[in-house]
Amino acid sequence: MITVLGASGFVGSNLVASLRKQGIKHQAPVRGENLKEKELGHIIYCIGMTADFRVKPFETVEAHVSLLSDILQTCRFGSLTYLSSTRLYIKSKSPDRFLNEKDDIIVNATDPSDLFAASKLTGELLALNSGRENIKIVRLSNVFGADLLSENFITSVIRDAIKDKKVELFTTPDSAKDYISIKDACDALISIANLPGKEIYNLCYGVNTSNEAILNEIQKHTNAVISYSAQAKTIIFQEISNKKLSDAINFSVSENVIDSIPAIINAFRSS
Repeated sequence: MITVLGASGFVGSNLVASLRKQGIKHQAPVRGENLKEKELGHIIYCIGMTADFRVKPFETVEAHVSLLSDILQTCRFGSLTYLSSTRLYIKSKSPDRFLNEKDDIIVNATDPSDLFAASKLTGELLALNSGRENIKIVRLSNVFGADLLSENFITSVIRDAIKDKKVELFTTPDSAKDYISIKDACDALISIANLPGKEIYNLCYGVNTSNEAILNEIQKHTNAVISYSAQAKTIIFQEISNKKLSDAINFSVSENVIDSIPAIINAFRSS
């Protein structure tokens, strides 16, 4: 049995739908439900903050660390898969082409945006050093899909393009990062939940996509005017390896972000 914690979020809700479709026994406790006397099986911990972390620092730490601590100390489970983020690598550099799970994570206490990375990293360390068996850390890339209520990059840009017919970006055209589809993410998480041992896995596409490529595709389907702020920053992640995960579960991606943009746009227009 798989227990999805954080089932009301984008990843969690899609994960529950995927489990239901595949006929896999699962449960999705509601927020605040007492879990201490229940057998939770394989936990997938999807609780977390995304775009709101800058204005909700206490809630961010509670989601990434405090609630996790309670689960680790008080609950019965066979394994726990903690959803972290490849955003931890934003300041990391590797002499190899790709970053991997063993590369150092760099955070700076004077950078407010590092609260997200620092709290996720604390959650990782807590889980791995909790004394519990079968702990898996999944550093999840930027997930895309028909997440119509989200404030993440893809969703917010498409929303502006359809609603306002214009988009202003605050990162440069050559800014680039890794994107993975919600379908590929859910399929991989279900497989990872059943793996034994204590491991960290990158769950990512493995190749970056630039702002320019994404915005060109959105413009083609919406005719929106695209502009870049004079203060736009360049943010380019080093590409991230998914080889360890591929070796563990024969993982391969089935969708890329550019090809998926027309379907996401249609989902917005139909909503």
